[in-house]
Amino acid sequence: MLTGRVHKYAIDNIDTDVIIPGPYLKIMDHQELAKHAMEGLDKDFVKKVKEGDFILAGNNFGCGSSREHAPIALSYAGIKAVLALSFARIFYRNAVDGAYIMPIEIDEAAYKEINDGDILEIDIDTNRIIDVSTGKEYRMRPFPRLIKEIIEAGGLFNYRREE
Repeated sequence: MLTGRVHKYAIDNIDTDVIIPGPYLKIMDHQELAKHAMEGLDKDFVKKVKEGDFILAGNNFGCGSSREHAPIALSYAGIKAVLALSFARIFYRNAVDGAYIMPIEIDEAAYKEINDGDILEIDIDTNRIIDVSTGKEYRMRPFPRLIKEIIEAGGLFNYRREE
């Protein structure tokens, strides 16, 4: 079970240039990279985030370039999961394969009703999202079997080692 606070960005097409702007791509230290997470959209993002928090966004989260820096920066900033209506394919795989953050697909009701600052509990075993702040419950799209196994193993490299 994951528990955290929501940082809601009610827009579509949040791209990797916004998640981690291009000038920071040469930074190899993940902690330093995290200091610039979401800087292209919200300059105060890293000041607001606490370990275990969530981002909630619209369609096509993580579109743009295939940089792994985006999920790394979010993870090291403290984000445990991104809840979105949909994800760009390459961002989704980078997030899962590196075990950086969980990309959780939600439905329209969850997107509209969950508010910035709400506290959520997410259970990936039962595919439930509970908004502790309102008492409402939502369903998340279940992870495909292989993706869930990769997540549970702690990323693709650990998954392959276990085989």
